[in-house]
Amino acid sequence: MHIHVTDQSGTRHTLEALEGFRVMEIIRDWGLDIKAECGGGCACATCHVHVAPDWTDRLYPMQTEEEDMLDAAFDVRDNSRLSCQLLMSEELDGLEVTLAPGTQRGDREAA
Repeated sequence: MHIHVTDQSGTRHTLEALEGFRVMEIIRDWGLDIKAECGGGCACATCHVHVAPDWTDRLYPMQTEEEDMLDAAFDVRDNSRLSCQLLMSEELDGLEVTLAPGTQRGDREAA
């Protein structure tokens, strides 16, 4: 399984992904520049991604906690999700996301 991640500079990365891992963990473990400060607890918005339009309807619906966290994020769009709330599965093989502005380590603009 793989996910495709476009980083904040526009470079596209294809990352091997394991079922059951959070998309945020996959991005972080492959060394891409993502803060992910709370480590997957849905307690910050520093793993914010924009999901490719073809994939938004394939994801589990957003829960209230995630929606509340995104309210504090930078550059929120209709296709915004927290990557810590997306669990890798066979159905998500090939998922395409873009790291949102403000999610880089050392960036003080992010929520």
